[in-house]
Amino acid sequence: MSAREPARQLVLDIAPEPRYEEEDFLVSASNEAAHAAIGLWPNWPGGTLVLVGPPGAGKSHLGAIWARRAGAVVLRAAAFPGTDLHAVPGGSRVLLEDAPLLGGEEKRLFHLMNLLTETQGSLLLTAGAFPDLWGFQLPDLVSRLRRAMVAEIFSPDDDLLRAVLVKLLIDRQLTIEMNVIDYVLTRLEPTLDAVRRLVDRLDREALSRGRRITRPVAADVLGELQVSEGLDS
Repeated sequence: MSAREPARQLVLDIAPEPRYEEEDFLVSASNEAAHAAIGLWPNWPGGTLVLVGPPGAGKSHLGAIWARRAGAVVLRAAAFPGTDLHAVPGGSRVLLEDAPLLGGEEKRLFHLMNLLTETQGSLLLTAGAFPDLWGFQLPDLVSRLRRAMVAEIFSPDDDLLRAVLVKLLIDRQLTIEMNVIDYVLTRLEPTLDAVRRLVDRLDREALSRGRRITRPVAADVLGELQVSEGLDS
């Protein structure tokens, strides 16, 4: 370490879980229709809503908001095959994430939809594509999904990315110049997940270096993120 380089503090590499509180969801043109559809519950036609959008657009956040409001059971596609549907009470509210991955569970999904419809329960399905593109073959299930209400959430626009980035920085009490914010936003993957990963890295870097976030610090963090994501892909 050179004499000019500040000493680094040891920072534990423990990333916090994403905050999916209602007050943390910022509404913009890219998500306002989907946000409004969530707000229509419990008056969804047939008790079912399909929330469609690309990765990192905020589907999990909106799903978590609804699940908390409705007191819903949260199921993920990977765990669905082992779920005992007989243990799901009538009238339940269920959030089922990554619904297109249930290609081998169509009969069980149809059974769940029937149960919830007959008992005036509610079902929120999240997906990256519209139901007609899920590849399901069971005619009754396909017909039921085609009748379901669908809400689309789009990739976050520039205004939303900026607002979320600034809010997360304020939440972490991080000081950063506006020109540095402009710099990172032009180089960052345009998803909310990428913004959260960036702020987490910036926070740990600021703690480690013991100083404010400058453009060189932000450039280093962006480079590290690109390398790590390249290794993960």
